[in-house]
Amino acid sequence: MLIGFMGAGKSAVGLELAARTGLPFHDTDQAIVRAFGMSIGQIFARQGEEQFRARETALLQELEGAPAIIATGGGVVSAAQNVDTLRRRGTLVYLTADEETLWRRTRESDRPLLQTPDPRGTFTELLSARAPLYCAAADLTVSTTKLSIAEVADAVLRALEEVRSYAG
Repeated sequence: MLIGFMGAGKSAVGLELAARTGLPFHDTDQAIVRAFGMSIGQIFARQGEEQFRARETALLQELEGAPAIIATGGGVVSAAQNVDTLRRRGTLVYLTADEETLWRRTRESDRPLLQTPDPRGTFTELLSARAPLYCAAADLTVSTTKLSIAEVADAVLRALEEVRSYAG
């Protein structure tokens, strides 16, 4: 299970991990877009963030079961229930990067939470609020700041192997 702030690389790394491991890949944001039949921005505008978050929680519960690589939305850790659901599935890997890298990766996007008069300020506030939640939830942390997608996947797989070796 990949958690982390917007721009950390959860979707891209998740796809790479799924390709390497042969496990199914689920991107919760993409699944919610399919379920609503509209973009995340449209969901937030028409249905509200609360409806988006409710669908996110329901989706996580639907995904319980067989092993898979799951890339979550950045706000998934805002609900303790979501963290509990993810923990039951397996290891939570927090993908992180320094603030400037995350901002560079997201500033040109149409992310609904950044559609404010001060997107950079909003970004910093959200990151400050969520970073402790990611840290508290995570079993492992991998920085994506200066790494390629393949290098991050390598780091995640190495860290998971170390955890398995230590536990076994």
